[in-house]
Amino acid sequence: MSVVPRTQQRGAGAATAALAAFGLLVAGVARPAPATVDMRRLQDEAVSRIERYVRIDTTNPPGNEQQAVEFFAKILAAEGIPYHTAQSAPGRGNIWARLKGGSKPALLLLSHMDVVPADRRYWHADPFAATVRNGEIWGRGTLDTKTLGIVELEAFLALHRSHQALDRDVIFMATADEEAGAAYGAGWMMQHHPESFAGAGYVLNEGGGGDLDQGRERFGIEVTQKVPFWIKLTATGTPRHGSDPQVASAVNHLVRALYRLQTYQFAPRILPAVDRYFKGLAPSAPPQWRAAFADIAATAANPDALLRLQTEYPGLAALTRNTCSITMLNGSAKINVIPAEADAQLDCRLLPDQDPAAFERELAAAINDPAIRMQTILVFKPGVSPLDTPLYRAIVDVTHRHYPQAAIVPAVATGFTDSHFFRDRGIAAYGYAPFLVPHAEESGIHGNDERISIDNVRRGTRMMYEIVREMTAGDAASARTAR
Repeated sequence: MSVVPRTQQRGAGAATAALAAFGLLVAGVARPAPATVDMRRLQDEAVSRIERYVRIDTTNPPGNEQQAVEFFAKILAAEGIPYHTAQSAPGRGNIWARLKGGSKPALLLLSHMDVVPADRRYWHADPFAATVRNGEIWGRGTLDTKTLGIVELEAFLALHRSHQALDRDVIFMATADEEAGAAYGAGWMMQHHPESFAGAGYVLNEGGGGDLDQGRERFGIEVTQKVPFWIKLTATGTPRHGSDPQVASAVNHLVRALYRLQTYQFAPRILPAVDRYFKGLAPSAPPQWRAAFADIAATAANPDALLRLQTEYPGLAALTRNTCSITMLNGSAKINVIPAEADAQLDCRLLPDQDPAAFERELAAAINDPAIRMQTILVFKPGVSPLDTPLYRAIVDVTHRHYPQAAIVPAVATGFTDSHFFRDRGIAAYGYAPFLVPHAEESGIHGNDERISIDNVRRGTRMMYEIVREMTAGDAASARTAR
């Protein structure tokens, strides 16, 4: 583990940092006059920086987020902003910085630096080249979640440059390992560096954002999420030569168990948060779905309607029940060897109120094979963030300012984010990215050809600044506009 405050670096950089720190100490005595924010500069920086950021390969595993830490550190150092870094393991870096303000609960701008793997064979552009094509930046992380990290950074820098008085601290943080559960990132930071979150009352993170579907604009502000319940199934048997098939081999046991799971239907169950989400989506849904969304409980109870929902909107259908996806398989290392052991890993997602122990019993009953051993890899407690907070209202206000016709709804996410670490501690966390992404391009998240338009980057930079400014200056924020 290493913790490196900016003010402890050596050489000329240390002198610069010392001057910056001294400037912060005397700011209350001789604060420069407030300056107008140069929005065009912020937007130009955001476009340039997301291209450079995408070119840093932080594929997890192994992560190598320290490369991204150094990228952010150079930017913060150039601005004279003290920062801290911490490595949870070799190459697994985390970075944070704080702008001091008043006594209100601090605002944390959070993003993760790691990305999921990308198979170049199935992309139409190098996933780590940040190719610009038809006004879009192509690359792994453009949607999940490097662009969000950059627009958060630009908002943070804008506050620093403007010399505006802040009524709360603002924390910029980029962490490691979110894509694998955050054992080296936000979760590790909570345990080893709780001081980095001191005073935090609100978190702005990934998990929600805008969707453009057949001309209809929708924004979801994620307030809760399904709970990951990752499970490993292991079957054992007698190893033999492949030319001597065995009825009860480890692989056969595993295949039968997976088939039973593949054909098993978890009962639909509509939670209040999910019902509220669908009702919020109904007015902007395609005409054939409006009534179905308005009464999702009745829709989920109809097998034919639920199947149609699964076909057309699998992400929404996943909110109606517990789910399991078979994602990893391991068997023999050689084609002519029947292995002694075979295993599979399942990505199960539970409704927020589901008891994990009860779900595990249901899963074991569905498999119905004592030869299968079940091992829990990951599970955590859910939490729900309230809607009556300054941050939620600021997100709604700014989104409506830029997209007056958009439907804005509190959303339930099928995936999980680092927000759960904060909700567990009573800190209101919201998933929101200020981008309006065409529905057809959302599959780029963890898929092929991930990309974001430059227009989204530019408008998202302005929107993020406006949200953060409203959170740090209250009504006074509207008195000054960015040029």
